[in-house]
Amino acid sequence: MNAATMSDSSSVANGPKSEIYEALTSIRLIDPHSHINPHSPASTTLADVLGYHYYTELAHSAGMPKSQIEDKAIGPKELVERLVGGLQPLENTAQYSWLIEICRTFFGFEEDRLHLNNWEALYDRSESIMASAQWSETVLDQSNVQAVFLTNDFDDALEGFDTETYIPCLRTDDLVFHLAKPEVRGRLAACTGIELDGSLESLRSSLKQRFEHFVSRGARACAISIPPTFTPTPVGDGRASTALNAVLQQGISADASHRDALARRVFWTLAELCDEFGLPFDLMIGVNRQVYPEGVFQGQDLYDSRVSLIQYRELFNSFPNVKFPVSVLASVTNQELVSYAWIFPNVITNGHWWYSNTPSFIARDAAARLEAVPQTKQIGYYSDAYKLEFIWPKFDMYRKVLSGVLADQFVSDRGWSVERAVELGRKVLRDNVEEIFPLPKGATNSSSEEASGDDADSPSIGVESLGALGVATAVAGVTEVLDFGSTPAVEEPQQAETDSNELESLDVDALPADEEVQELGVDDVELLDDTAASETSAEQLDSLVDDEPLDVGNLLDDESPSEPITQLRGESSFSPDDDSLQLESDPNTGEFTLPVSDSDDDDIIITESENIAASGDESPAERTDPTAETVEELEEFDLDFLSDDDEPAKES
Repeated sequence: MNAATMSDSSSVANGPKSEIYEALTSIRLIDPHSHINPHSPASTTLADVLGYHYYTELAHSAGMPKSQIEDKAIGPKELVERLVGGLQPLENTAQYSWLIEICRTFFGFEEDRLHLNNWEALYDRSESIMASAQWSETVLDQSNVQAVFLTNDFDDALEGFDTETYIPCLRTDDLVFHLAKPEVRGRLAACTGIELDGSLESLRSSLKQRFEHFVSRGARACAISIPPTFTPTPVGDGRASTALNAVLQQGISADASHRDALARRVFWTLAELCDEFGLPFDLMIGVNRQVYPEGVFQGQDLYDSRVSLIQYRELFNSFPNVKFPVSVLASVTNQELVSYAWIFPNVITNGHWWYSNTPSFIARDAAARLEAVPQTKQIGYYSDAYKLEFIWPKFDMYRKVLSGVLADQFVSDRGWSVERAVELGRKVLRDNVEEIFPLPKGATNSSSEEASGDDADSPSIGVESLGALGVATAVAGVTEVLDFGSTPAVEEPQQAETDSNELESLDVDALPADEEVQELGVDDVELLDDTAASETSAEQLDSLVDDEPLDVGNLLDDESPSEPITQLRGESSFSPDDDSLQLESDPNTGEFTLPVSDSDDDDIIITESENIAASGDESPAERTDPTAETVEELEEFDLDFLSDDDEPAKES
């Protein structure tokens, strides 16, 4: 059963809402946040489905003891039986509808309730279906899902899975809030090879190494879940150094002020690295951990309405180039989120998280966002799923709500066409995910690495095909496109692919007719435009430069060294001064000029200099200063006409 078939069974009424819903169902999704394990992405038994914390915490809330749910002595089948026995109080919840939808869609369940009289047959049938080696791919295909964002621990090796389907994201909660724990610092040192030695440089280097690791493997975001009491602000080097050393020495026993200062320093450094590496920083704000410590696993945390985004104003202002997709835990915070996304260019509304992930809250919150926030700044939904089977029912719940909002507020109230409403739905469902979370520079995907060998065989005009002239031009920094038509081509020998038979030479006319070509039985020549130059990287150019310069020999054919230059007056060095330069300042313009006289004394001066240099008897100071005569000549020169020109100027 594919996505189109599943939509036929949905209870969406006819009219614009139904049309919009059908169109949205056909959109192939990218889930921008989940907790999927890429090494075991789909369920193996019904216990993986019913073991989702939504069901265990609701069953416990309805009266089932925690000991019955988390009994390690029982197997998956007995756990399902116990949980099914506690499902009846949950039948009114949205979470229960997800369960029934999963059973119908993937396991052929035809009833509308799961109880103690029908669960075992469903268990056995679902187990045989999930045993397929291609079960994960089947679930993705039937759910119309292209890719899923993960939540990866900072020390995840990110190996053994397709990073184009399962997209890594760096989760940083432990780095920010639990660095005082020795085991966290040990994990950081083990994965980075950098020990925290008390210096801020070691802290930043280790964090940067994690970004390099994740980005190189296709990570699209950095993410963190934040308690309502946390306020991210910068911490000075001195305070941060004191806090780091206190935490390294005392661990979790360090004073709370030191642990808080270090947490804020690490968080701020993460924001700086997001800016440096071009990663969005997902903020999931407002969760209080272990409010109910006696609750089941993952059923102990609650939101706090006292949280405010004003706590993040310095962060949003300090990093205008970092995109902050923000999730709020409670619907009561949604209006504030809408307002911040309204004002801040880098704040983005992101999904409907946890306790606000039910149809009524989604309808109200989605409508508020769609009517107030630019459509390019909204990520409509994410599944937050732990197993692939949950992506379909959770997204389908959102699609139904979104279809109603678009039909009522945009088609009915504003007069939009259904097509225009669908375009808006597509943008918040799919297009914005690709725009807000692009593949960062320097990233590689596991599947793209395998395809790189194929790309090497494709025809291109890179550095290797430019020849000697092209390489020299590229190294010289010439960026203009060469005129290959006027440049002699340098043909490089290529080994042709042939079979064991020798090629037969063919006598072909220079301009063969069509009949001759057909009789020869060979393919016609295909003319290709090979003038389009591809981009050439610095690494390619560097690889072609010889390590040692080429020995070109004596280009000037001058084997013997030149005779040393002899100063005219026998000096060992030349130090210019006014006398030796023979320069005079023009009395009118102030310009320095060589002396000029009516007689040609150049030969006399040169001859005199040569005699001095040859004899070596006279010092330069004893020779006649030729400028004296020039000064006398200038004094005799009539300059009266200059004073005549100045008189009108003086009068004005």
